[in-house]
Amino acid sequence: MSLKRHILDLRRRKQKVEKGGGETAIEKQAAMGKMTARERILYLLDDKSFSEYDLFVEHEGRDFGMDKKELHGDGVIIGTGTIYGSSVCIFAQDFTVAGGSLGLMHARKITKIMDHALKMRVPLIGINDSGGARIQEGVNSLAGYGEIFYRNTIASGVIPQISVILGPCAGGAVYSPALTDFVFVVDQISKMFITGPNVIKTVLGEEISMEDLGGARIHAEITGNAHFFAHSEQECFEQIKKLITFIPWHNDQKAKPFPPRDPKFEKNIEDIIPSDPRQPYDVRDVIKAIADDSDFFEIQELFAPNIVIGFGRMSGKTVGFVANQPLVLAGVLDCDSSDKAARFIRYCNAFDIPIITLEDMPGYLPGVDQEHAGVIRHGAKVLYAYSEATVPKITVILRKAYGGGYIAMNSRHLGADFMFAWPTAEIAVMGPEGAASIIFKKEIEEAIDPVKMKAIKVQEYIDRFANPYVAASKGYIDSVIEPKDTRAILLHALEVSSTKTELRPEKKHGIPPF
Repeated sequence: MSLKRHILDLRRRKQKVEKGGGETAIEKQAAMGKMTARERILYLLDDKSFSEYDLFVEHEGRDFGMDKKELHGDGVIIGTGTIYGSSVCIFAQDFTVAGGSLGLMHARKITKIMDHALKMRVPLIGINDSGGARIQEGVNSLAGYGEIFYRNTIASGVIPQISVILGPCAGGAVYSPALTDFVFVVDQISKMFITGPNVIKTVLGEEISMEDLGGARIHAEITGNAHFFAHSEQECFEQIKKLITFIPWHNDQKAKPFPPRDPKFEKNIEDIIPSDPRQPYDVRDVIKAIADDSDFFEIQELFAPNIVIGFGRMSGKTVGFVANQPLVLAGVLDCDSSDKAARFIRYCNAFDIPIITLEDMPGYLPGVDQEHAGVIRHGAKVLYAYSEATVPKITVILRKAYGGGYIAMNSRHLGADFMFAWPTAEIAVMGPEGAASIIFKKEIEEAIDPVKMKAIKVQEYIDRFANPYVAASKGYIDSVIEPKDTRAILLHALEVSSTKTELRPEKKHGIPPF
């Protein structure tokens, strides 16, 4: 056979495989409002940058008629490409081929690109769209999942791992995304669950829809399994592209710097916080008033909104923001917000991203429900994460900093490198009204006008304790600053701490309160 005929044969084989499950299956995918696996990869990556591997891999199933089935590429596409000119590894499950089910060779393709990503120190992006384990291959499918989970864990904290749920992700398959750094979901398309609606109906006799069981909004708002929520696949891919601009390619380098830009937020920073300490405000306005270009990329926006986390830039360099949100539950820490903050802090620490904490919270959320849900254990995760972190850690106390909450939100006592406070800061064991009611209980009860006496004692407590100057006099606060100077002071602190080195006792690893 001549070279020309060999080339024509290669092209014919490629065209056949690239059609996936065939035209009918592709039409069904489109009818569900979903791109094909190949379309997704090509949309996300830079134009003409995708190089595919293992195109001709075939499944090894021989039972239940599998030996007669032709599953092109074994239901998954793997390869490398670039996003904004930088290399990434990627895989996308192809639902048009056997429902994207995972068999042995399918898993080996995924683990191959995972190994490649770790060796080459580049981000790994996985697009999940699969009916789950291929039951015809039995334990081989389960083995495949286990080998994927193992690699997720080994790569954790070394390279960024991004999961995109663009279809069903059921049973054991959900644990790979759960082990990765960021999970993206799309409304009405993404589904994640351990047990499907039919099994629940059989076992418990309950009727439940797939969307209510594990739809995109459920995981973005309630479970916290998803970090980003989009209304279309295209919006989802744009979110991924933006995230990529903020994070390092691996743990031995910094995120790519951008040209420094002044904030463009129009509101005066001194007008953001109300004069009445009981009135809420949006802490994201404070972030936008100090971040470069007022650009703040929020993470898990819909989950546990009483804490705000996300990336921004200061002088062109990526920083992580952690901030209490007075708009929701007065910004208290509870089980979910503690988990949310602690995980983000640990991500920033793993990838050498400085952390800026903006504090305004009255403490941990009280109540029987929280106590029974384990607020002590969950709350301790924040203490652990901040104490463990060796990246530059800077805190600004904006208003309330009471009790255990003051300690938890990156206080000097947990190793903060710089502690600043606005003049509006209230640092105390508890709120002035509650404290005065306890300390001056007898005087208030015996007063001719208890209401007036309580107001006097509340103010006395504020003057003596609930202000930033007491903490500053002890050296717990480095400086009480004017709000308008916040950005300049943070920029200086970040510059000074850019060469920070902190040694810890040698150990295999700590034991966080998981």
